[in-house]
Amino acid sequence: MHKIKAFASRNVKEILRDKLSYIFCLGFPLVMLFVMTIVNESIPKEAGMTIFRIDNLSGGIAVFGQTFVMLFTAITVAKDRSSAFLSRMYASPMTSNDFTFGYILPMLIIAVVQNIITYAVSYIISLAVGVSINPVGLLLSVASLIPSAIMFIGFGFLFGTLFDEKAAPGFCSIIISLGSFLGAIWFDADSTGGLMLKLCRCLPFYYCTKTARSSAALDFSLNEFFIPLIVVSASAVIISVVSSIVFKTKMKADLA
Repeated sequence: MHKIKAFASRNVKEILRDKLSYIFCLGFPLVMLFVMTIVNESIPKEAGMTIFRIDNLSGGIAVFGQTFVMLFTAITVAKDRSSAFLSRMYASPMTSNDFTFGYILPMLIIAVVQNIITYAVSYIISLAVGVSINPVGLLLSVASLIPSAIMFIGFGFLFGTLFDEKAAPGFCSIIISLGSFLGAIWFDADSTGGLMLKLCRCLPFYYCTKTARSSAALDFSLNEFFIPLIVVSASAVIISVVSSIVFKTKMKADLA
């Protein structure tokens, strides 16, 4: 545990040292909160469009922010692999599981803090625009988004293990695009229906957003919360296990 703690601490410092991490992991999601709130205020009430209303928007932006944690996970792992750092660390008593937890745990903490800040700002915006948001629901939503964060971090860990620091961000951008669009962050997939809804349901990102929004609204029904949470949790386990196995395989290959 001491080895994991020391390695995790080093990774947190690496992320916090990079100014771009503040821009993308914190600044960009908050900017989108304000921009899309302004867009919502510009939409005529009679249009009946509520997807950008702050009570719906906050959950989507929380998921959107997690995709950038994925990006910096991939960059950190890929950068360590391309340098001599991991080669030297392989000579230490650390196991592949120590490395896995040492990368994933600090990123998970960053993702949770990011979501707390996102929801705190969302609550302030809700007071300004006169939309009711239950603060208890926001706290529960932070907890319910932990599996989602693990899933995205797992993707980042996998891409950082498989690709170098130039290629890994490109693959992350694919997940960011899919997560944003097919995650139904920017449109109401359930109201749209048809082929688009079927596509959204084929990927776990839609269920991430659904979990965030339903828990924030204190809607814990089977279809709105529990089934999406199960899908996201299963996806998080699968991605984390696969990324851990791939990292272990790469580690053995580097040591051979």
